[in-house]
Amino acid sequence: MIDFLKILPPLYDLLCRAATGIEHNQIARTYARIGDTALWNAAKANRIAPIVAHTLTDVLGAENIPSHWQEAHHETHRRISAYLTELDRIAKQFAEKGIQLVALKNGGIAHGIYPCPGCCPMGDLDVLVEKNYFKDAHRVLIENGYHLESRSPIEEPTVEAAEKSGGAEYCKFLRDGEKLWFELQWRPVAGRWIRPDQEPAVKDLMSRSVPIPDSAVRLLSAEDNLLQVALHTAKHSYVRAPGLRLHLDVNRIVRYHGVDWDMFLQRAFDLKVKTAVFFSLAIPATLFQSPIPDEVLTQLEPHAWKRNRITRSLQNAGLFNPDERKFSRIGFIIFTALLYDDLRGLWRSIFPDKVWIREQYGTKEDQGLPGLYLKRLIDLTFRRVST
Repeated sequence: MIDFLKILPPLYDLLCRAATGIEHNQIARTYARIGDTALWNAAKANRIAPIVAHTLTDVLGAENIPSHWQEAHHETHRRISAYLTELDRIAKQFAEKGIQLVALKNGGIAHGIYPCPGCCPMGDLDVLVEKNYFKDAHRVLIENGYHLESRSPIEEPTVEAAEKSGGAEYCKFLRDGEKLWFELQWRPVAGRWIRPDQEPAVKDLMSRSVPIPDSAVRLLSAEDNLLQVALHTAKHSYVRAPGLRLHLDVNRIVRYHGVDWDMFLQRAFDLKVKTAVFFSLAIPATLFQSPIPDEVLTQLEPHAWKRNRITRSLQNAGLFNPDERKFSRIGFIIFTALLYDDLRGLWRSIFPDKVWIREQYGTKEDQGLPGLYLKRLIDLTFRRVST
C-alpha cells in the first residue's frame, strides 16, 4: 500500500484507530500521549473535532474528558439534525411535484448510512435532480424562503448560469437561526476538469437510487454512491478543504453500504476514471484500513511513473491542515492533468466538441469557435465556474 504521508501526526494515530475499531485501551493511551490541548487544536484545524469527540466519549466517558469535546459533538449533532429535518421537508414537497431528490455525499451518508449525525460535520446539503426538473425544483425552493446566492465571488447566481454549470446554491435561515446552504445540482460532480461525459448519467443514477425509509429522500446505490464520492474527492485534489474528512466518506460507504466491486469497477472503466478513482480508494485504504479488496486497487492502479508522480505531489501538499495552500497554479494544472487515464481524455477535456462549446457559451454560430476555445483555456486556468 502507498505511504502517502511522510510524517503521521498524532491526530492520525487516534483517528485511524477510531475508524478501524481497535481496542479502547490503545485509544486511551494515544490520547494520554498526545495531550488534550494538542489533540483539540489538531482536530479543530482538520474539521473533525465532533468525530474525535464521539470516540473519546465512548472510550473514556463524558465525565473524563473536557467539556469542549461534548460541546463540539452536541453542536454538530443539533445542526446536522436540523439540516436533515429540512431536507426531509423539501424532499416531500419535491415528491408532490413529481421530482425525485437524491442526497449526495455527506448529506446522503448522514441520512441513510451512518448512524450519528454528530459525526457527519458538513457545511451544506448537496442534492441531485434531473435537469428537466431543475427549474421546477428552483421554484419550490424559492416558495419555501430560499434565496439564490453564491459563496464564490466569481459565480453568477442565476438560474440560467446554473443550467450551464450544473447547479446553483441557495441559502435560508432555519427556525433555530441556523443558516443552511442548499446546493441543487443536475450534474453529480460538476468539476472544471471533469468532463460531463465522465460523470454518471443522472437518469441512470436516479433509476438505480434507493429509498431511505420513512423519507422522500433517496440515496444513490452503493456502487454509484462510492463512484460519485470518489470523483468528488478527486475534484478536491484529495487534500484541499475539507481535506482529511473527505476520505471518511469513502470509508463509511465501503464499511456500511455493501459495494458490489465488480459492478463498481465496470462503471469506473466505462467512464475512464480509473486513475482518479484509484487514489480516492487507496488513501482511505491506507489511512483507515478501509476494506477495499487489493484486486480492486490493482485493477485501478495507473502506471508506476504516474502513481509515483501523483503520490509525491500529495505528500508535498500534505493531507492535514486543509485551509493551507496546497498547490501553485501551474502545479495544480499539472496535477489534475495527470488524473486523466490517457492523453486523449485530457485533450477532450480541454477541447470538447463544438456542440458543448456552443451550448456552454450561448452561441449558435461556428465562426467564433476559435475564440471560444481560447476563452475555455483561460477559464480552465483562472476560473472554477462554468468550465
